[in-house]
Amino acid sequence: MNENQKLLMNELEQEQEITKDNSDEMIVEILNDSWYEASVGYDPKFLGDDYEIPHPTFECNEQDIALLKDGSKVLHYTHFSIVMSKSRRLAFYTVVNINGNQLRSIQRNDKWYLDPRIEIEYQCGPELYKNNPLDRGHLVRRRDPNWGNAAKKANKDTFHFTNCAPQHSDLNQKIWLDLEDYILDNAENWNLKVTVFTGPVFREDDIVYRGVKIPSEFWKIAIMVKEDGNLSATAYIQTQKDHIGSLDFTYGEYKTYQVPISRIETITGLNFGCLRNHDPINPLESHVIEVLEDIKL
Repeated sequence: MNENQKLLMNELEQEQEITKDNSDEMIVEILNDSWYEASVGYDPKFLGDDYEIPHPTFECNEQDIALLKDGSKVLHYTHFSIVMSKSRRLAFYTVVNINGNQLRSIQRNDKWYLDPRIEIEYQCGPELYKNNPLDRGHLVRRRDPNWGNAAKKANKDTFHFTNCAPQHSDLNQKIWLDLEDYILDNAENWNLKVTVFTGPVFREDDIVYRGVKIPSEFWKIAIMVKEDGNLSATAYIQTQKDHIGSLDFTYGEYKTYQVPISRIETITGLNFGCLRNHDPINPLESHVIEVLEDIKL
């Protein structure tokens, strides 16, 4: 990793990727359909032709996928893709390609966008975040897809409401935000390529606020190719389960756990196929991530 990449990684680690809502200043727009015409989204062969990582399949809830107006199921953006839930109006999951060697530093965007390719009724818009302690938390982090010649477009794409989830402003997620940076920094593969899946955990007992069930847990799976040519797929859950109260009160402390991929599959109903065979921890293991060195790659 050269000096410029190290400086950029340090900047990534220091940036909080939650946008504090100010209702009077939030600008909401809808882009023209032409904006999306060249967007191919997530590349399953990004890590190499021999390391194809397909989208997960649905073991349940497939009927709850919010279809695009053209009848397809996946929203493609620049270097990332999203599958939305109709009933929750949030993403089932996001998946992004990150190229650490080509990352660009792009100025933040001040506008948020509703995606015209799916019905507005399937998107949680500004009404959810107005005059309360909820932030619009990026699922695909703003900087992760910002690489190569399309970095500016990718940056703008991350500000779609389809790519955010309601998170309390007291959320302490430094460890969570540092996960991809740590994995990139420790990737033994020279090209520093990583694929990351992220999403909320949908539970029946999630608290309801303004007609929306607010997730209390989030998950992440990061995949890279190690120096020995083998895949490494690591999974994480960030939870404040049993600590959430009313939105009138401060949320409890979030904790981040490294867990087996099979655990993510169980709580989401998503099937990640052979990825579980490249998990460095056994199916019964899990542990709290208190410092980044606790991560097993």
